Amino acid sequence: MDLIEQQVETHPRPQMRRPWRSLDGEWEFSKGRDQKFVQHDRVVFETTIRVPYSPETEASGVADTDFYNTVWYRRTWEQEPLGPGQRVMLHFQAVDWRATVWVNGKRVKTHEGGYTPFQADITAELVPGTTQQVVVRAQDDPADLAKPRGKQDWLREAHSIWYPRTTGIWQSVWLETVNQERIHALHWSSSLDRWEIGLEALLIGQRPEPMQLAVRLHVGEQLLAHDVYTVIAGEVHRRIALSDPGIDDFRNALLWSPSSPTLIEADIELRTSDGTVLDTVQSYTALRSVATQGDRFILNGRPLNLRLVLDQGYWPETGLTPPDDAALRKDIALVKQLGFNGVRKHQKIESARFLYWADRMGLLVWEEMPSAYRYTTQSIQRVTREWMEVVERDRSHPCIVAWVPFNESWGVPDLPDSPAQRHYVQSLYHMTKTLDPSRPVIGNDGWESVATDIIGIHDYDDQPERMNVRYGRNEIESKLLNRERPGGRMLALEGQEISFKQPLMITEFGGIAYPGADAAPAVEVMGSANAAKAKRDWGYSRAKTPKDFLKRYRDLLECVRTMPSMAGFCYTQFTDTYQEINGLLYADRTPKAPLKQIALATSGAVPSATLAPELDPQVDQAWRDGMMRRH
Repeated sequence: MDLIEQQVETHPRPQMRRPWRSLDGEWEFSKGRDQKFVQHDRVVFETTIRVPYSPETEASGVADTDFYNTVWYRRTWEQEPLGPGQRVMLHFQAVDWRATVWVNGKRVKTHEGGYTPFQADITAELVPGTTQQVVVRAQDDPADLAKPRGKQDWLREAHSIWYPRTTGIWQSVWLETVNQERIHALHWSSSLDRWEIGLEALLIGQRPEPMQLAVRLHVGEQLLAHDVYTVIAGEVHRRIALSDPGIDDFRNALLWSPSSPTLIEADIELRTSDGTVLDTVQSYTALRSVATQGDRFILNGRPLNLRLVLDQGYWPETGLTPPDDAALRKDIALVKQLGFNGVRKHQKIESARFLYWADRMGLLVWEEMPSAYRYTTQSIQRVTREWMEVVERDRSHPCIVAWVPFNESWGVPDLPDSPAQRHYVQSLYHMTKTLDPSRPVIGNDGWESVATDIIGIHDYDDQPERMNVRYGRNEIESKLLNRERPGGRMLALEGQEISFKQPLMITEFGGIAYPGADAAPAVEVMGSANAAKAKRDWGYSRAKTPKDFLKRYRDLLECVRTMPSMAGFCYTQFTDTYQEINGLLYADRTPKAPLKQIALATSGAVPSATLAPELDPQVDQAWRDGMMRRH
């Protein structure tokens, strides 16, 4: 397969862009079940696979959902000659779980963690001529519950709220040619108090003469700053002030929000002192602030009611991997058309492409760490290491407004009785606040809070009247804050005070199941004795018709949306996901009721074109064409 230079619009690392070449497409593949390989050069590749789709998915061409322990990949590419001082970087956006990479027979990288990117400088491993070879081994024990795995099932068949596994490569593989002296990492921040953009740049390479970093910030044709900084000790740390123009302050128009997602483009050059350009990258940032103040969530200094929907990020034929970029844009447009202003990405670290479109289209994102399900020294080390990589990768994205290290005490099952487990949650909360002090952190969403900036409550009661009573202000003060237990769990444990001094949100509720008019009869709620039907049709309550579905949703949202005690909510869920049929949309993204009626129930008003822009016809057609090809 020929390598194609990609356009900026599809760059897998959108906040640090250079020319790049994709290695996605057809690779040789071995399932590794019948051969216990140790040596990479003895692997028998019995089939092919379409990267970046995991072998469990139809889109991969393998479509085998049985257990894997080790899978192997191989492909070749044609490498263009390098110029003086140039290096070749091989990038993997995500490989689940332990990846080992060989280039032309030499091992170049080992990485653990299924949700974060890694790279290797492979220049020394290139062989004479143009044809080069890469081999990848992915080891992913399906029974290992001590590694971050999110919703990937440990049973052979998906059950309850767990889904088919994702083994091996599931995000893009790509090549980048760089200079020896180059920009290695960029991080952005902003301060509304001082109207400043913060820049951290880390550089690689040594030269006898000083290097300089030139930074140009602009919004369209409007120039905001054009500065040059001297590189000291391989780093640049600067705060770039946006000048006060006086009474007619245009800077307010620069603020990023869901209704006005203004991005500030950045052109960055690394130069020698005589002006020779060593490296050029394109990036972007935004001017916005998030915080909590009293019992409210604050965006750009003003209270914002959060209307989130739980989004698990699966597609029927491609699993955790989006079918294409158009599918990401379509999902974000649909979320906004449904009346929401954000998503809680549940048990998945999304691709940087999703975050790019959320940045550009104005969608708030809660980012949540996929859980491990055992509490061991090994699981602590694995979760902590990968969570640090997640925050490092994503903290420059303006769309991310909250971090969630734990969900529902998964991986810390004995929080009420174990001081060590409470210290673990508290340590990740404080570590996250240290790595990124600019965003709220929800230490353990759902219940049993021990360190948090927002109290998240999971409550799947399907009776709005009971919900109204439970979360009325008087009831909260007299009962809920005195250890009442929605979901059967205490809201807070020793060391965590909950009161109206911090925001409360219902961060999971609803889950109304509706399989469609043509579906066979199924159970009313999960937990019924009819296990076979429950496996096929999972939900917390069940609607019988589209009209009934919409009424249930409208009544529940009218209750939750208008609670004065709450800073916002997160409805379960965006789409049907495998056996879970409790989405607002079917798995193919078809609405279960008219979009405008759902939006009216969600927000109390039909979103304007600004808040919920219509999907670009070309994007919609690209998505539809992709669906037709896959069928």
